[in-house]
Amino acid sequence: MTVAIDRATGKRRGDRAPRPGLGQRLKHSYQKHWYAYAMITPVIVVLGVLVLYPLAYGFYLTLTDANSLNTARTIGVNEIEATYKFIGLDNYADILWGETAYDRFWSHFIWTIVWTAACVALHYIIGLGLALLLNQQQLRGRTLYRLILILPWAVPTFVTVFGWRFMLADGGVINSFLETLQLPTPQWLEDTFWQRFAAIMVNTWCGVPFMMLSLLGGLQSIDTALYEAAEMDGASKWQQFRYVTLPGLRSVSSTVVLLGIIWTFNQFAIIFLLFGDTAPDAQILVTWAYYLGFGQQPRDFAQSAAYGMLLLAILIVFTSFYRRWLNRNDQQLTI
Repeated sequence: MTVAIDRATGKRRGDRAPRPGLGQRLKHSYQKHWYAYAMITPVIVVLGVLVLYPLAYGFYLTLTDANSLNTARTIGVNEIEATYKFIGLDNYADILWGETAYDRFWSHFIWTIVWTAACVALHYIIGLGLALLLNQQQLRGRTLYRLILILPWAVPTFVTVFGWRFMLADGGVINSFLETLQLPTPQWLEDTFWQRFAAIMVNTWCGVPFMMLSLLGGLQSIDTALYEAAEMDGASKWQQFRYVTLPGLRSVSSTVVLLGIIWTFNQFAIIFLLFGDTAPDAQILVTWAYYLGFGQQPRDFAQSAAYGMLLLAILIVFTSFYRRWLNRNDQQLTI
């Protein structure tokens, strides 16, 4: 076997050049893409200040016993130094396995799961039904109907929730209407069951328009030739919906359902504006974490931050499994 050798360098021809070091690669990348780095630097700085630093500091607080009595504060001209101490993972252990773990965490966790599942299911079912109606070509006044149905989403959330709060009051429009029909008048804002029912109802009202618009866009992207071919093959309306519409909406549905789960799981405004801190059994995890940190005395910053970390961990784990499940189903469909 002969090996060609370059006389100038003394190296064998065909040998790979040695890989440059990390510093050289970074320098070369900066020289080549300096403009891109300059464009994303402000974004990185803003994310670091508004997201990464609070997240890191919040995690640090979870490892302490910080509250409003032992943190640094200023009273008049007196500056009081922080006296809280490092306690490791005791906050997490207390939340998950402590003596009052069920009342303070697990009961709210179960209700948060029920709340999220019920709201997202209603959002999708009602939104899909309205999208199918608005997608009908023979429907007159579709533009007007779209404007009317999108109003709950366009109106600011606090205006919508306060409106519902007035209607759900004991002397509100809803109970007055039920009285005229000689029907029972629930205590929407006092009884635990009806508080939870009212919360799901109000969140459904606020969330359906987004789901409807997203699914309507997905419906309009489906090739009409598929429906014509299915109709020529004798497929019924249900079969067209099952084998053409739902598969055509798969990518849109997977995205909006994931977003709906994340948003609903962390939905703070509706529960807080509807009940404040007067409905402890109707509080989901995010509003309960706010109550611990800002709605009681002394304010428990460490426990509140620990709830936030647990919420983040739950959503990360769920999103990971959700995406894997979708990818597995996509692979099965392509086989």
